[in-house]
Amino acid sequence: MKAAFSTLGVPGLPVADVVRLAAGHGYHGVELRAHPEEPVHPGIGPAERAAVAAEFTASGIEIMGLAGYARVAAPGDDGPVLGEIRALLDLARDLGAPSVRVFPGGGGEQSPSEADAIAARRLGTAAEYAADVGVRILLETHDSHPTGADVMRVLGAVGHRHAGALWDVMHTWLGGEQPQETFPALSPYLGYVQVKDIASTEDRTPLPLGSGVLPLTECVEVLSRHDWDGWLCWEYEKRWYEAAAPLPELLGPGRRHLARLLGESA
Repeated sequence: MKAAFSTLGVPGLPVADVVRLAAGHGYHGVELRAHPEEPVHPGIGPAERAAVAAEFTASGIEIMGLAGYARVAAPGDDGPVLGEIRALLDLARDLGAPSVRVFPGGGGEQSPSEADAIAARRLGTAAEYAADVGVRILLETHDSHPTGADVMRVLGAVGHRHAGALWDVMHTWLGGEQPQETFPALSPYLGYVQVKDIASTEDRTPLPLGSGVLPLTECVEVLSRHDWDGWLCWEYEKRWYEAAAPLPELLGPGRRHLARLLGESA
């Protein structure tokens, strides 16, 4: 398995600095938060996209995914959601990123079956475009669909290899699902895994890896037992918790903790 971290932990940091942090602490890749607050988002032009891609290529650090904010189960018309996903897919193609993250985002007066149907319809349409540009759409275990079982209902209905899953370990745990349950549900679709740590269900302030309650050891154990060989991405949600310790000073210990879980040297 390969280690990455998300730029959600270093909000607004220039790309060159992100690359230096990754290389300096032994990470193989970076998940870029694709939001207008960040240096990289769908609104940047061709020259900026080329410069970002060149920066990562020269460093040997991979852009392992783009974290977008489209909500595929949200009530309303399909057009704006599909347009948001297409823009994200175009950005990923230009940067050489293999995948983009989307949220479920169901809610309101929707029933679970209605949310599933909307999400499956939109993902099915978007997956055709994703196949054309050679990028995969990953539905995160999040909000209205926090568990592997929830996401599996949608992806099973889509049935397209360019529509997959992103396993956020915190949300499946909060949803009452253990890693040995989540992995079998998501394994046919799994793109990558987001790891993190928190103090409790009530206090979700990000903590250094290994210092909280999330079942990271169990997660890596089940992945290793099934010979899964993908990305572990540390999503440290500094953007939403200003009082959290700065991520750069935690990257070294975090990488060493991942190495211990994987039985390797950082």
